[in-house]
Amino acid sequence: MPSYRAPVENVQFLLNDVFAFHGRNNLRGFSDASPDLIQAVLAEGAKLAEAVLTPLNAVGDKQGCTRNADGSVSTPRGFKAGYDAYAEGGWMGISVPEEYGGQGLPHTINTAISEFTSSANLALAMYPGLTQGAMAALLVHGSEDQKATYLPRMVEGAWTGTMNLTEPHCGTDLGLLKTKAVPNGDGSYSLTGTKIFISAGEHDLSENIIHLVIARIEGAPAGTKGISLFVVPKFLVNDDGSVGDRNGVSCGSLEHKMGIHGNSTCVMNYDDAKGWLVGQENRGLAAMFVMMNEARLAVGVQGLAQSEVAYQNAVAYAKDRLQGRALTGAKAPDKAADPIIVHPDVRRTLMGIRAFNEAARALVLWTALQADIGHRSDDAAERQKADDHMGLMTPVVKGVLTDRGFANAVEAQQLFGGHGYIEEWGMSQFVRDARIAMIYEGANGIQAMDLIGRKLPKDGGRAMMGLLAEIQTFIKDHDEEPAMKPFTGPLQAGLNDLQGATMWFMQNAFAKPDNAGASATDYMHLLGLVAMGYMWGRIAKAALARIADGPAQDMDDKLVTGRFYMERILPETAMRLVRIKAGAETTMALSAEAF
Repeated sequence: MPSYRAPVENVQFLLNDVFAFHGRNNLRGFSDASPDLIQAVLAEGAKLAEAVLTPLNAVGDKQGCTRNADGSVSTPRGFKAGYDAYAEGGWMGISVPEEYGGQGLPHTINTAISEFTSSANLALAMYPGLTQGAMAALLVHGSEDQKATYLPRMVEGAWTGTMNLTEPHCGTDLGLLKTKAVPNGDGSYSLTGTKIFISAGEHDLSENIIHLVIARIEGAPAGTKGISLFVVPKFLVNDDGSVGDRNGVSCGSLEHKMGIHGNSTCVMNYDDAKGWLVGQENRGLAAMFVMMNEARLAVGVQGLAQSEVAYQNAVAYAKDRLQGRALTGAKAPDKAADPIIVHPDVRRTLMGIRAFNEAARALVLWTALQADIGHRSDDAAERQKADDHMGLMTPVVKGVLTDRGFANAVEAQQLFGGHGYIEEWGMSQFVRDARIAMIYEGANGIQAMDLIGRKLPKDGGRAMMGLLAEIQTFIKDHDEEPAMKPFTGPLQAGLNDLQGATMWFMQNAFAKPDNAGASATDYMHLLGLVAMGYMWGRIAKAALARIADGPAQDMDDKLVTGRFYMERILPETAMRLVRIKAGAETTMALSAEAF
């Protein structure tokens, strides 16, 4: 059975040494997050992931969910106990304000825990993950009555949450949605329609499910300007807060999927279901985007998480599997063959995954920290800079980390040879589970187009110019340090490629939209490569500071891993730039009939 060990020490190093997390006491809630408290929280989160959730991962994959004759859904054996352990540990409300029963800790800490749980058991971790996203939307756009009614029970884990966007005819283009909402005259609405691909839409883990549903009020404008958001509970809530009658919402069927079998992906039918408007009429997308942005960052974490657990199991196999002899002579002469980890090509694979994982983890935590700054800082300029970062990096974190995460899961599976294709080894599940992260919450091609079409030109390109200036300043500040040269030199080359690509888009893409569309994915990955290269630069700076205080083998190992990234991965920026500059001519030249 596959194993998993949460990277607690790496997270602590990033928070303490790289991002100076504990120097942020000017942010609300950070003064309560002492180093000792965070260390304890991470340690307990690791125990939950390793001891409770990991053993249920293969069970969920094999058993899947079952829709019963009455329309209810049963989750795999042990999932209810695993979910209860999560809820009873207080993990659901870790970053929710204390007034609603949460702990009010920084979102950055919750992000670290999310990586642990998603590595351990992605399908099970999605149930609380979706609930946290729904709570985030209600916190920002819900009325005081809605927050008081739903949030405390969701924080407890007694109630869970979902997001309902997609319809059979309507995926990315939400302006085509048909679900309608009719005012009842008492402040509520009756919703009728069908939603598909609804993760955790029906299950037996909680006593109530709080659905956030987008629909069109009768008479509303066509397209996205006429979309409103509603809260629609599975069971109506009585005035005293208790669960009441069943609402007109049901699971019509379960989707049979490639992976995440332990999560119930439902077709949801709304038949005059009673719901209440969240936020303003016809402003539903603005409210839902709070949840969608939370979800997109969480999905990026899922890509990293599957890469990490696949890597850990590939390393264990490579150290144990005997095959052939090292090119430089036998390394285990007392055995019939050497372990395959002696072979350079195996090392290349493992080093590539490891170098990605550490940089991606840094990028995720850096971005989560910006979310905290944006929500908790009293400094308007600081908030603006943080919001710029979030807008620019959300599609990158989602798109790049899930593309690379899936590719890394496949690479890790490859190291097992034929055993990787056999279900009992567990590598197949990591590959299958990782695949969905590239698709849901906005397919990665859409993420790339969002980056190019909206995020890059927003506010005159302020976010991108700020990022380019920050990286350039870092290089300038450390370029004369001999120990940093292996990092600043390649980072400068990558930054030059990113600047060249950005300039090319300004000159060639916005006037010719097909150029933007044909090159968007390459640009997204180019930006991701440079952002992770910047993370490696900051990691190297912190590791060298540790080494200056005394010998530290783990820090030496980080420097080697970082150099591998700079030498073997970051140079991909040059290839991406060549592709971008090729434009759209050959991409669009063939007629549709020629395909």
